[in-house]
Amino acid sequence: MRARIFAEENRKWWTVASVAFALFMIMLDNTVVNVALPAIQRDLGIGVSQLEWVVTGYALSFAVLMLTGGKLADMLGRRRIFLVGLAVFTISSLFCGLAGTPELLIGARVVQGVGAALMLPATLSIITATFAPEERGAALGIWAGVSAMALAIGPLVGGLITEHISWNWIFYVNVPVGIVGMVAGRIIIRESRDTSREQRLDIPGLLTSGIALFALVYALIEGNTKGWSSPLIIGLFVLAAVMGIVFVVLELHQRLPLFDVKLFANPTFAGANVVALLVSLAMFGVFFFISLFMQNILGYSAVRAGAAFLPMTLLIIVVAPLAGRASDRLGSRWLMTGGLTLLSGSLLIFAQLQPDSTYWSLLPAMILGGVGMASTMTPMTAAALSAVPVDKAGVGSGMLNTFRQVGGSLGIAVMGAILASGSKSALAGGATPVDAFMNGLHHALYVAAVIAFAGAVVAAATIRSHARQRPRTETTAAVDRVPESVV
Repeated sequence: MRARIFAEENRKWWTVASVAFALFMIMLDNTVVNVALPAIQRDLGIGVSQLEWVVTGYALSFAVLMLTGGKLADMLGRRRIFLVGLAVFTISSLFCGLAGTPELLIGARVVQGVGAALMLPATLSIITATFAPEERGAALGIWAGVSAMALAIGPLVGGLITEHISWNWIFYVNVPVGIVGMVAGRIIIRESRDTSREQRLDIPGLLTSGIALFALVYALIEGNTKGWSSPLIIGLFVLAAVMGIVFVVLELHQRLPLFDVKLFANPTFAGANVVALLVSLAMFGVFFFISLFMQNILGYSAVRAGAAFLPMTLLIIVVAPLAGRASDRLGSRWLMTGGLTLLSGSLLIFAQLQPDSTYWSLLPAMILGGVGMASTMTPMTAAALSAVPVDKAGVGSGMLNTFRQVGGSLGIAVMGAILASGSKSALAGGATPVDAFMNGLHHALYVAAVIAFAGAVVAAATIRSHARQRPRTETTAAVDRVPESVV
C-alpha cells in the first residue's frame, strides 16, 4: 500500500514536469521571435506590416481560441487535447523554420497559436484535476515559474540562436522538444474530463468572441499606421463592441456556454481574471519596450539585452514556487496585492531611465519586477482555479488565460500608441529623436504603473481566501470517474 501511495505521489509530480516541459515551449514562442525579426526581415525581404503579423498572428489565434481549447479539454479529455495541441504546435514549428516566404511564415505562426490555445488550458486543468487544494498552489507555482521564465529568457535565447546559428532554428528546436513531450505525456498523464452533463461546443460563442477579439486587437495594432480616425479603425472598434455585446448576450442565454458568465458571480474568480488582464496589459509591453530602449538607446546587442533580464528571471524562478506554497497556507489576496504594488514600483523606477543610464539604474526595477511578477501570477492562478468546480477547470483556465493573453496583446498595442503619441508631441516641440523616444517611453511606463496599481486595488477588494477550502477527494473525482480503460 505504501509503495502504491509513493508511486501515485511521484506520478503527480511527473505530471507537472510533463506539462511544464510543453508549457515552456509555448510561452517561449511569445517572446523568442522578437530579437530575430531583423534577421527574418533581411532573409525573406519582408515588409514592416508583414513583420508585425509574424508576432501578432501567433498572439491572435492563441487568444481567440483559448476558450475553445479549454472547452474541448473538458469535453474530449484533457490529456487528449493536450497531446493534439502539442502535435499541432510541433508540426507548425517545423513549417515556420522551413518557411521561404512571409505568407508561409505568418500562416505557420497562426497555426502555432492554434496548437498553443489547445495546450495551455489543458496544462492548468490537468494540474487542477491531479492535485488537492492544499497542494495545488505549489504545483501551480512550478507552472507559473516555468511560464514566466520562458517569457523572460525568450529574448536571450532568440538572440543567441539568431547570432550563432540562424533564425530558422528558433523554430526547429521545438520539434525534438515536442516529440519528447508527446511521448512523456502519453505515458505519464492520466486522462480526465468533465462527465457531469451533456457536452457540446458553443459555435455562436466561438464565432462572436473570435470576431470581437480579432477586430479589437487588429484595430489597436494598426491604429498607429492607418490613423485612429480612419473609417477602417473606427469600424473595427464598432464591430468589436457590437460582437462583444452579442457574445455576452448569447452566453447568458446558452444552455452550455463557451464563456460561462455565471462564474463571474464569484468575486474571487472575477477579480483574478481582471488582475490577469491588468498585469499583462502593464507588463507585456514593458518587456518589449525596455528591450528596445536597451538596444536602440543604450547600444546593447540583442544577446546582451536579453541577458539583462536574467535577474528578473532568476527571481521569478525562485519566488514563484514559494508564493504558490504561501498561497496554500495564507490564500492569495495579500500576496497578489503586494506583488502588484511591487510591480507598480518597478515600473516607476523604469520611468526614471535616461539615455545615459547604466545597467545599475535598471537593476532595482528588475529585482522588484521579478519578485512582484512571481508574487502575483502564482497566487492569481491558484485563486481563480480554486473558485471554479474541478469539472470546469478547463473552461476556467481557458477564461483566465484568455484574459491574460488579450491583456498582453493589448498591452503592446496600447503602450506603443502612448509611446508614439509622446514621441510625436516631443518632436513637434523640437526635441531630438532620442529625447522624443524617452518622452514617449516615460509616458507609457507611468501609465503602466497606474494600471499595475489598479490591479493591486482590484485584488485587495475581490480576492478571498482559498486555503484548504475544499476536501482532497474532490480533486480526484474527475479522474476516478474515467473508466480504467481510458486511463
